[in-house]
Amino acid sequence: MREIVFDTETTGLDPLTGDRLVEIGCVELENRWPTGRTFHRYVNPERDVPQGAVAVHGLTADFLKDKPRFAEVADAFLEFIADSHLVAHNAAFDMGFLDAELRRLGRPLIGRERVVDTVMLARRRFPGGSNTLDALCTRFGIDNSNRVKHGALLDAELLAEVYVELVEARQAHLGLEVRSAARLRAEVRTVRTRPAPLPLRLTTAEVEAHHAFIATLGGAAVWTLYEDDLADTTMVAPGAAAPKA
Repeated sequence: MREIVFDTETTGLDPLTGDRLVEIGCVELENRWPTGRTFHRYVNPERDVPQGAVAVHGLTADFLKDKPRFAEVADAFLEFIADSHLVAHNAAFDMGFLDAELRRLGRPLIGRERVVDTVMLARRRFPGGSNTLDALCTRFGIDNSNRVKHGALLDAELLAEVYVELVEARQAHLGLEVRSAARLRAEVRTVRTRPAPLPLRLTTAEVEAHHAFIATLGGAAVWTLYEDDLADTTMVAPGAAAPKA
C-alpha cells in the first residue's frame, strides 16, 4: 500500500483571498514504512509574502522570485502522488491550497476520499490532548529539534513518523520486513502444533457410552464423522499411566 505524507507552506491562511503556495514537501510510504523517496519544491507565489508568513517559514519573496511557479511543478507533483492516498496534518488547510492552485490550471481536483487527516486520528486516540505536530513528536519521542521554523519537507518527514505511531504500525515492522498473512498463519500453526497428541483420558465405559449415544442420532449426525478417530485413540483412565508401545 503506497501513501504520500505531505505538507505545504503558504503566503497566508486563506486561498480564497489570494494566498498562494510557496513550498510543497512529500514523503513516500510503502506499507506504512518510509521508502526514502521524497518530492520537494519551492514555489514562486507570484505575489508578496507577508512578514507574518515569513516569520513562520522563513521564505521571503526575494528567495522565491526565481523559483518555478506552481504551473511548472504541477505535473511533477501529480506524477509523484499518482493515485496514492495522501496524509496531511490539518488536511483541510493543505487541500484547500492545492484545490485553489489546481483550479487556476483547470486541472481535476484531488478527491477527499483519498486524504487522511492526522489531526483527526490524534483527536480520536488522545481526546483532550494537544494535537500539534510538535506536541505529537514529543508524545512519541520523535526528535524535532531541527524544526526551528516550519518547512514543508521537514514537517512531512516528521509527520510520516507521527503517522506510523498514530496507526500503531511500527510494531508490525520490528522485524524489518512485512510478512504475508499466509506466512503468519503458517508460523502460528508451526508454533501451536504438538510433536505428539495428548493421550485420551477416557475410560472404556465412557467411550462405549458415547458410541451408544451417537447411534441414537442417526447416520447423518456430524458426530459419526469422528467415530473412527475416537476408536483408534488409546484409552487411558483418569490418573492412569499410558500403556507402553
